[in-house]
Amino acid sequence: MDHPLERDIDKRLATRLKSARQRRDLTLDVLAERTGVSRAMISRIERGESSPTAALLDRLTAGLGVTLSSLFHEERHAGPVARLVDQPVWLDPGTGYVRRNVSSPGIGSPVEIVDVTLPPGARVLLDGPRMLHRLDQQVWLLAGEIELSFGGASHRLRSGDCIHMLLDGPITYHNPGPEPARYAVVLMTADGLSQERPR
Repeated sequence: MDHPLERDIDKRLATRLKSARQRRDLTLDVLAERTGVSRAMISRIERGESSPTAALLDRLTAGLGVTLSSLFHEERHAGPVARLVDQPVWLDPGTGYVRRNVSSPGIGSPVEIVDVTLPPGARVLLDGPRMLHRLDQQVWLLAGEIELSFGGASHRLRSGDCIHMLLDGPITYHNPGPEPARYAVVLMTADGLSQERPR
């Protein structure tokens, strides 16, 4: 499926990732070493020649010290209200996981809300090296069921359940059920570092 909106998101991700790397004076080689993502793959992503998966984006944003949400925001929509039509939606080409940034960008709040739909059987491993920032987050399951594994423990959530975690290590999201799982992620930078917003 090659939808114009998906191509636009891929272009935006490519531009924002490259810009974030260059602002930090990081070479492709240094970012590759920090993240475990090959130099060639980072280059393809930055040129818009490859659609990154959620796992790859997690590694790259962790290595750059930015939140994934900051890569999707459009400045023209900044303000106290984030209209549904303006909320960026991204489909992970690896798992079919769908992510929608709910929060309004550019308002100075350290809190972000993300709406996620995880297909039946899908598994997403986020294991980016958290060298530059840690995220304090809560996951509130709205429908279906998910299994979260982090910190050496596994937690099964059913509709209505909410879990708190400090995202400072690998975490796996798995939908073991026959139906899509939908959940809200409420996150905040836990180290007192300000989130980077696109300029």
